[in-house]
Parts: sequence; C-alpha cells; structure tokens
Amino acid sequence: MNVLLWHVHGSYTTALVQGSHRYFVPVLPDRSPDGLGRARTWQWPDSVVELPPQDLPGLDVDLIVIQRPREIELVREWTGREPGRDVPAVFLEHNAPQGTINDMRHPVAGTGLPVVHVTHFNDLFWDCGGSKTYVVEHGVVDPGYRYDGELERCAIVINEPVRRYRVTGTDLISRFSAAVAVDLFGMQTTALGGYDNLSQDELHVEMARRRVYVHPIRWTSLGLSLIEAMMLGMPVVALATTEVADAVPRDAGAVSTNVDDLVAAARELVRDAERAHQAGRAARAYALERFGLQRFLDDWNRILEDVSC
Repeated sequence: MNVLLWHVHGSYTTALVQGSHRYFVPVLPDRSPDGLGRARTWQWPDSVVELPPQDLPGLDVDLIVIQRPREIELVREWTGREPGRDVPAVFLEHNAPQGTINDMRHPVAGTGLPVVHVTHFNDLFWDCGGSKTYVVEHGVVDPGYRYDGELERCAIVINEPVRRYRVTGTDLISRFSAAVAVDLFGMQTTALGGYDNLSQDELHVEMARRRVYVHPIRWTSLGLSLIEAMMLGMPVVALATTEVADAVPRDAGAVSTNVDDLVAAARELVRDAERAHQAGRAARAYALERFGLQRFLDDWNRILEDVSC
C-alpha cells in the first residue's frame, strides 16, 4: 500500500515506516514542520520517499495518516482531496488530552475520521464522540541489549524541558539530583546543562552507560524514551502516571506517585549494580514482548486493511 504521512515524531515514524508499504512524506525547501521530509538523525528505509507539495496531486494513495488538525487543510490544499471521503484517512493521536475531564473532546470528534490512539489511557480520556477509535500501543525498533551501567549516574530524557516544565516533571529533577548524580538528555536542554541533539544511536549509547533511567514525566501518552531504555536493558524509575503504571512491571525498577520513594529507589539502584542489572534484564524482556516492532506493524496492518477497504 501507499501511505502518505507527515514527519512529525521521529521515533514513532521510525517504527511505523519499517512496515512493508511505501511511505510518502511531504518536504519543503526549508524543511519546516509542515515539510520535514526524511529523517536525518534516524535510520529510515528506502521505502520512505519525500515529495514536495506540487507532486502530491494525483499521487496514488491508499491511506493518509493525519497527526495534527492542520494537516486536514494541508491534504485539501496539497492533494485536492477530502480526507476520509476522497481518500481513506485516520487521525493518529500521539498526545494525552489537556484540560478538565468534561472538556477533553478530540478535534476530529464527529467528523467521521477514525482516531488511532497510542495508549489505552488516551482512548479512555479523549472524548472522540461517535468516531471509531483504535489503539495501537507503541512499537520500538530494538536497539539491542546495550546496558553497561558503568557510570553511577541516572539518565533522564526530556524534549523541551523548560517550556513543558511541570508536564515533563522538570521541576522534579532537583529532588533526584540531591540524592544521585543526574544527566539530562534531549532537545533544548542546554539551559539546564543537558546534552542536546545527539543522534538516536549516540543517545542510546550514552543512556546505557548510566546506571538507572529516571522518567519524571507527569502527563504524556507513554514516552518512547522510557520504552527504549527498557529495551536497552536499563532499570527504570518512573512516575506511575498516565499509561506508565500499566506499561512498566515492578521488577523492572520502581513505579510510584511518591517521589520520595522513587528518589530512594534510584539511589539504591545506583549503589547496587547487581540489582540494577537484574532489573534491567526484566525491563528488556517485558519491553520486547509488549512493545516489539512486529506486533506494532501487525496492528497497523489491520487498521490499513480495515480503513482502506
């Protein structure tokens, strides 16, 4: 099948384009958010083809994956077709809803566009009206067991930790760093003394050198960096919020809403390398079973067949 989608989330798209289909991604000369084109810090197969907007009208497309409300208008403008009517389309929702529970109505609720959620938590909390919904839990390209844990430090991965301060639990980092050494990785972390703009492979190498992975994020669907840390074989210490409470087994480290307990768990794992390795192996085994790439691609294939028929 031919699938049209925008490059919005690099890690997620990296997993999605491992499928057996052909994927078209719009590209603009300045590679701005509406036309990022192919990834430059992730490895994508040759089946991903970037096309400028002028090449999209008349393109043979079996499914359009929309990830932002703005893309509905871009489909109309750049292809001349109405998504969901002239061409099969789904809305892939990456985010947990914001606001009070009664106001969590999805932007495409009632439009007829099916919504694909990345967690059961999101499916529960978003009000999609009468729209059909699917849940495809994350799938991750296995980076391999890389855990070394040679550095008695904790790794934290947060994108935009200043702008998303409380959402990402950036304010909690100081509570961890008072007890254990912490290294912050991600985009736009320089203001906090972190490590910016590493390639995915470089990031995985650096994460795996740290003794523990800490996930302080309060409100997100389910951080792919958390799953990647588990697949690397790292023990994890995570807030039991949104989907995490169901996605991380207890023997993989520690999961709680009590920050003091999490700080204590991180400190103990940093001090006890044998226990850290044991928890990391449990984390990897669980992540491979639940978030393996083939299960993810099989789930998407079922949606492709259901929506495009």
